[in-house]
Amino acid sequence: MIKIKMRTLTTICILGLTVGTFLRAQDRPNVVVIMTDDQGTLDLNSYGAKDLFTPNFDRMAENGVRFTQFYVGSSVCSPSRATLLTGKSPPGAGLTGNSGKTGGLPSEQVTIAEMLKPEGYATAHIGKWHLGKDRGRRPEDQGFDYTFGHMEGCIDNYSHFFYWSGPNYHDLWENGKEVYEDGYYFQDSLVEKARRFIYENKDQPFFIYFAINLPHYPLQPDAKWLEHYKDLPSPRKNYAACVSTVDEKVGKLIGILDSAGELDNTLVIFLSDHGHSVEERTMWGGGFAGPYRGSKFGFFEGGLRVPAIIMGPGISKGIEIHNSAMSMDLLPTIADYCEVSKLPQGVEGTSLRSMLTGQDKRLRDTMYWNMKNDRWAVRYGSWKLLFNPRDDTKDYPPLDPKKDRYFLANLDMDKSESRNLVREYPEKARELIEVYKGWEHALPVEPLRL
Repeated sequence: MIKIKMRTLTTICILGLTVGTFLRAQDRPNVVVIMTDDQGTLDLNSYGAKDLFTPNFDRMAENGVRFTQFYVGSSVCSPSRATLLTGKSPPGAGLTGNSGKTGGLPSEQVTIAEMLKPEGYATAHIGKWHLGKDRGRRPEDQGFDYTFGHMEGCIDNYSHFFYWSGPNYHDLWENGKEVYEDGYYFQDSLVEKARRFIYENKDQPFFIYFAINLPHYPLQPDAKWLEHYKDLPSPRKNYAACVSTVDEKVGKLIGILDSAGELDNTLVIFLSDHGHSVEERTMWGGGFAGPYRGSKFGFFEGGLRVPAIIMGPGISKGIEIHNSAMSMDLLPTIADYCEVSKLPQGVEGTSLRSMLTGQDKRLRDTMYWNMKNDRWAVRYGSWKLLFNPRDDTKDYPPLDPKKDRYFLANLDMDKSESRNLVREYPEKARELIEVYKGWEHALPVEPLRL
């Protein structure tokens, strides 16, 4: 076990709070996973967004590990969340598209919550679910003792209605029952529910999946942040205000952990579910991916590479990890820190613990992605091959459905993936096709025709 000895620790300052001097008797760490929604690849000040004010996330990076090549399992909400919670790729978890059309995460899949409950953990889901709204697929059916939030992909933050194609309906639930908080800002509810859960479960280890529904549309930030960013052009203004709203709420969550005497013994993990959206509902953009091409729904870097920070007991402070890691690695990492004796069957990720302590900086040589039945990608070293690529940003010349059916890029040569290299390096493309075909979840592969 991870034993915490009764000795004085060096104090550090994070979020304006003094921590590090309180020790708890419990010998297993708490775990808090913070997942934001549609947050762009570089959308934190510490990731290079010069126009954002994100002091709480940035202090987390100063007191933990910041990844510069962290990838999610998919560039759309539900399968990305399935990867996080199961430690599997989307096809491995049985969910390759959004849950509204696919039903959701299959009930037989084992989540982080289901893994930790037998180890004595109290478990909570707070925020967005989007892994199935039917009975049997809700968070209370997937190992969560306490759950509060919405089941569909997005809600209005004040009426808590799911607005899409009609009929629209109310979507706010607590422990399996519909609840009403009309007019109360959803982001404040998330923090309050987390505060209550933390204080009610101080005497045992706990796991909180804190799934914030911003900066996903509807873009409804705290009004003071709209004032703060009033000089930014739209849609960046609205989007930036949402990011700073999230930063403020995360700061309050970290402050609650500190006030409860839990911060020293809590593994805090932050990531976005995928890249930023350029949909009409988000006013065609607002997010920032810097030199990286693409956005939500696509397998270019801007859709898959996300901000990610981990801090907690035994984790190096203030370092950057430039080698690649994936969201499927988080379940086995949590299991490692929490001394879970056996991983759930079929887990595809590997523990990042040696990387987090600075002992090992292995590069994940190969990564795979599938989207439903018509899109896939593989990265092998610095080479990346996309089949049926999608780029909604309009920052580059339109993709040709025939010439760009296969799209080859080399991230060392051109991290923007601006030019298709498939005709210059056809043998490399064929090599990556064979690498992809070796993946157990590979889709049927079309021959390369030039």
